[in-house]
Amino acid sequence: MLPAGLALGGVLLLGLGLALVRRSGARPTIARRLAGARQLRVGELLDLAPGDPLPRRPVRVLGRIRCAEPIVTSQDDRLIAFHRDVEVAMPGGGWRSIERLRETRSFELWDHDGSLQVDPAQAAEPLIVLPHVWSGSVEALDETYVPALARVTAEQGPPARARATTRMVSIIDRLLVLATVIRDAEERVALAPPRGGYVVSALELDDAMRLLGGPQPRLMLAGTASVALSVVLFAAALLAVVAWLAAA
Repeated sequence: MLPAGLALGGVLLLGLGLALVRRSGARPTIARRLAGARQLRVGELLDLAPGDPLPRRPVRVLGRIRCAEPIVTSQDDRLIAFHRDVEVAMPGGGWRSIERLRETRSFELWDHDGSLQVDPAQAAEPLIVLPHVWSGSVEALDETYVPALARVTAEQGPPARARATTRMVSIIDRLLVLATVIRDAEERVALAPPRGGYVVSALELDDAMRLLGGPQPRLMLAGTASVALSVVLFAAALLAVVAWLAAA
């Protein structure tokens, strides 16, 4: 009975921990991938000779942005990525998306020693930037959302309120890009998206880690502690089974 009790406790703590991490808004997987990668400048990658071995794991590449045809907003911002999500709160609880806009432009990540091409359409989400968040009444949304609101109302009832989250990467930002280093058909060094996509950060690494820690760091820490304790209980259950088999 002891191994079963330990395993059950482990399952409960694991579920609780994962729920707390999710509720905290933290992105621990992205944070680990970005923080754990080796950082290189664009020029250091371009210095690799044709016979030199490439980094086996994704690297964190530091550089500036150069884009010939950026996205130009009504406020005259020049961007290489514009992500906007508009959601409404439903009467039964939860949020429902009524708009998911993704607009990007390919760009060169450069420093004084050269440049490498990046396509932000292949970026993982979210973009690691300070988001612009608006919340208010549904009536404050402009008329372009009327058809979507009518459809949502007919299906689930009138929504209570709305929120919009916008993430933008400007051409004046300095970027950290988690990418896989490859050689193209002409044996030149190039960047490719790693599994899950490029991780694109317009923040310094320390600031990016704080943002990825979520708006409720206490919940994230409690969830992480619960997951760690669940691992201890699983190990204890395994040791109890081994001891029982040895005694038998």
